Amino acid sequence: MPLRETNIVSGAQTKFGKLEGLTLREIFAEAVDKATVGAGIPKEDIQAAFIGTFIPEMLVHQGHTAPLLADYAGLRGLPATRHEAACASGATALRAGIMAIESGLYDTVLVAAAEKMTSVSTNRATEALAAAADDEFESSMGLTFPGVFAIAAVAHMQEYGTTEEDMALVAVKAHRNAAKNPLAQFQKEISLEKAMTPRYIAWPLKLFDCSPISDGAAAIVLTNNERAKQYTDTPVKIVGTGQASASMNLCDRTSLTSFEASVRASRIAYDMAGLTPKDMDFAVVHDCFTIAEIIASEDIGFFKPGEGAKAVREGVTALDGSKPINPMGGLKAVGHPVGATGVKQAVVLYRELIGEAGANQVPNHNTAIMHNFGGTGATCVVNIMRRADA
Repeated sequence: MPLRETNIVSGAQTKFGKLEGLTLREIFAEAVDKATVGAGIPKEDIQAAFIGTFIPEMLVHQGHTAPLLADYAGLRGLPATRHEAACASGATALRAGIMAIESGLYDTVLVAAAEKMTSVSTNRATEALAAAADDEFESSMGLTFPGVFAIAAVAHMQEYGTTEEDMALVAVKAHRNAAKNPLAQFQKEISLEKAMTPRYIAWPLKLFDCSPISDGAAAIVLTNNERAKQYTDTPVKIVGTGQASASMNLCDRTSLTSFEASVRASRIAYDMAGLTPKDMDFAVVHDCFTIAEIIASEDIGFFKPGEGAKAVREGVTALDGSKPINPMGGLKAVGHPVGATGVKQAVVLYRELIGEAGANQVPNHNTAIMHNFGGTGATCVVNIMRRADA
């Protein structure tokens, strides 16, 4: 049965990138202000805050972040809870917000997320990110996230004939879309030749196959049907949500060309919404690496296994294609402040669905799907959203 009560009535994000001179709490408060008072929603109407952030203990030496961030954002006194699931931290916070509205416990809640990653060295950020992998079986043996996704890329190449150029085309598309997005970390198009520059990070993945280290925050306001019209004429309903988990390490996976948690979470969300992949106008997926977008497009059912790369080559997933994916640039070019990404994805869907995505507006925008996973897919959250008037 579709979810009935949960509406997004505002959504905002900060600029993503290296936000020098700004602290974690400052970028969090900026996103919250934009999504609340900036959208005409008094902070006094917010009854609870669900906050996503991955590992501020290592990145900014700060734990117990939920009350700290809520207080700095002018929400002192509210129940504020932190949610951590690596790169899916924001999406798990959103799931908690959905359940709070659907249960009737609260009428209006804030879901917000932030990460400050550039205040430490690249080596330190890499060490922090490695905490999202299986330390006993992978990280301590030297396997990094680029290494994990390189293994997936090789498997996809061997099983389906996917090429390095196919993955480079994903990067070219991401930068083309992000060039129109003023909040993106990389507002610059790249040529296929540049994307193919053989600066390997973990073969076959090259520099432009990888998402960057970023700072950033995002926030949305959820409310029930009774209050939604008080805030906007164009609420977006969350009609389906799914979450699944899988083994942390690759050696226990049955496939290296598909992420089982992505498949399971998307099926749960589709079943709940009573919709199918054919009903989706576009998708926002977790493209931490270019191969991840290709695999995700297959896992959520947009294309058959092995046909994701073909869809990229034929322009199907382009902004003006029949199934646009990551129309604002994705993690690859907009940036990936890991804990914030899931909420930022929800903001992208919200802006696209209400027709306020500017130069990044997709032509058909009634129903869409967001896919956010953590680590190497050990956690996956999928949400399906629809314009309330669709």
